Amino acid sequence: MSLESVRTKINQVDDEIVRLIVQRQRLAIKVSDIKAREGLPVRDEKRARQVISTAGERAQKARIDPEPVKKIFEILIAMSEASQHARNGIKGQRDTPGHREESG
Repeated sequence: MSLESVRTKINQVDDEIVRLIVQRQRLAIKVSDIKAREGLPVRDEKRARQVISTAGERAQKARIDPEPVKKIFEILIAMSEASQHARNGIKGQRDTPGHREESG
């Protein structure tokens, strides 16, 4: 394989990663609708910890460093929560006691 052919394959994987992130974000909107209907907060700390932990375990089983993978999932969760807040008309807010509105 040449460098260019490997890079082409990497680009294809990157396209798939973005497609999956879009799919995850769309599902987050559905979660938002359900949470709003049931009066649940956006932030579910137990669920977030579970998702991050599971991602780390999967990475470890795949023999890759789990710490960067867990950070990626922290970002994905933050994106989902931001989408849910936006869907509910709440910008820069968290459902935790003493939250601060973020500027920017």
